[in-house]
Amino acid sequence: MEVKRSEILEQYKWDLGSLYNDEAEWERDYAHALDMADGFAAYDGRLSESADTLLHALRERDEIWRLAERVYVYARQRRDEDNREAKYQAMTDRAQALLSRLAAATAFFEPEVIGTCEHLVADAGITPSATGAADHGLHAYAHVLRTLIRQKPHILSRPEEEILARLSEVLSATNDIFTMINDADMKFGEIEGEDGKPVELTHGSYIRFLESKNRDVRRAAYEGIYTAFQKQRNTLAAAYNANTKTDVISAGIRHHDSALAAALSGDNVSEDVYDNLIINVGKNLPALHGYLDVKRQALGLDRLAMYDIYVPVAEPPGEREFPFEEAVAIMGEALAPLGEEYVKACTEGALSERWIDVYESEGKSSGAYSFGCYDSKPYIMMNYHGKHRDVFTLVHEMGHSMHSYYTRRAQPYTYGSHSIFTAEVASTVNENLLVRRLLDAAKDDKERAYYLNFYLEEFRTTLFRQTMFAEFEKLTHEAAGRGEPLTDEFLCGLYGGLVEKYHGAAVEADDYIKSEWSRIPHFYRAFYVYKYATGFSAAAAIAERILSEGQGAAEDYLRFLSAGDSDDPIELLKIAGVDMGKPGPVEDAMRTFTALAEEFAAAVMDGRA
Repeated sequence: MEVKRSEILEQYKWDLGSLYNDEAEWERDYAHALDMADGFAAYDGRLSESADTLLHALRERDEIWRLAERVYVYARQRRDEDNREAKYQAMTDRAQALLSRLAAATAFFEPEVIGTCEHLVADAGITPSATGAADHGLHAYAHVLRTLIRQKPHILSRPEEEILARLSEVLSATNDIFTMINDADMKFGEIEGEDGKPVELTHGSYIRFLESKNRDVRRAAYEGIYTAFQKQRNTLAAAYNANTKTDVISAGIRHHDSALAAALSGDNVSEDVYDNLIINVGKNLPALHGYLDVKRQALGLDRLAMYDIYVPVAEPPGEREFPFEEAVAIMGEALAPLGEEYVKACTEGALSERWIDVYESEGKSSGAYSFGCYDSKPYIMMNYHGKHRDVFTLVHEMGHSMHSYYTRRAQPYTYGSHSIFTAEVASTVNENLLVRRLLDAAKDDKERAYYLNFYLEEFRTTLFRQTMFAEFEKLTHEAAGRGEPLTDEFLCGLYGGLVEKYHGAAVEADDYIKSEWSRIPHFYRAFYVYKYATGFSAAAAIAERILSEGQGAAEDYLRFLSAGDSDDPIELLKIAGVDMGKPGPVEDAMRTFTALAEEFAAAVMDGRA
């Protein structure tokens, strides 16, 4: 059974008190942000008066959003502690409404800058059409202004932007609906555990059950999860249909060629990057099929069921759980190539600084994430169970948080965030360093085979699986663009076909897995998941460079972490020595997977696993 939050020691809960120790202060900041938003209207129609006026408006806009994000982060994280708490549901709703209000209040800004201020930007020496190179404060906003002007074809008139801003809360409602169904309302009952006793099935325990050596436990968990989702199949199809149509319609309103083009435009990423990922991974699916067939043979099955593919076929180095403190120590050892400062910061963050909400509890949001704002600790939410996978999750999320840590130390608020494209690199570099350490430290062939299996699973679930998701999103949005309704039948048919394509003849795609699309939260943030796959490819290259070249490569990587959002993602990654504008990183990752899969197959067939 899940424990109550009150039963968990404080040292394993994140320290939100450092953000707001007194919720009356939260209320004051909430009110102040609203007042500031109203005051921002004084710039309406005046931005082109002078470079100083534009600069002051940019600074004030930052101040408003910085405060509003602090308000939102606190409310959202309190809600995630227990989604059943009406108080924090209401505070999160108010915070979301605040963000919508601020978006409406500042909606004039971007159209006015684009329509009337381009000459000021040019005169400041920021754009290619510059007539001078004055030393002006606007240079602090150079990338912001260049990006804004690049988006000129997709910024609407002021009245249109105001309408969209006022509708933003409604247009994002499908994500909130899915979250409430998935995290607050849906229950999966109990299954019979490995010891024959009833045990509750939850989001947090699901993958753990799929890794069980007992096939009956795996099957029960799998069928329990999907039976619950299939009972909501029409509701969830309607939610996803509405979400996808919103993406398509919004893209059209903003004069993008497609929803995909709209999603990529913010990062200035070419559609070729997305398409090349799908193409290059698709070419290498036979390597994945071969790996899955090795698993089938190792398990002695005619065909793998979908609930079989997560179970390790190599024995772990001792069946045991990892206390959280031991996981933190392992993390420190693995990340040592990044330097003493990096290791000290993430270790103290995990322990004494209480960045992390560690354990699963009743009503807590599922999964794991790194979150926060410019003025907060780089928080991490986990549902830690002490397994190898949880150690990897800790290291993964710490990569995100350390990215935030370095960025916020080095960059102003304007560039104090980072795009998802680069964020997924930061998390996966950590994972790569961890698995490389475990492989190098393996005491014998069996232990090395286990970590090979684990690393190959990271490839399967990150590079291959997320690319399958990316292809699904591309196809569903194209269908919605053609006016086709995304019914449960359509979505299950499409998804089932992709499962068969990616998994090959060794795996049986049953009726349950065809509805997997209905339980993927990331699908409500379209064209997000491909960044996991590209990030994994970039991270593999960066980790290899750090391990082979040493301190210089590590310093380049830390400069990348410190750069925040100060340039386009493709350019930022070049600081760390990787060019994602070319197919090389994905192709290199595929070669690595193939070589590792061949080594693993030999170990399994020779009985060394």
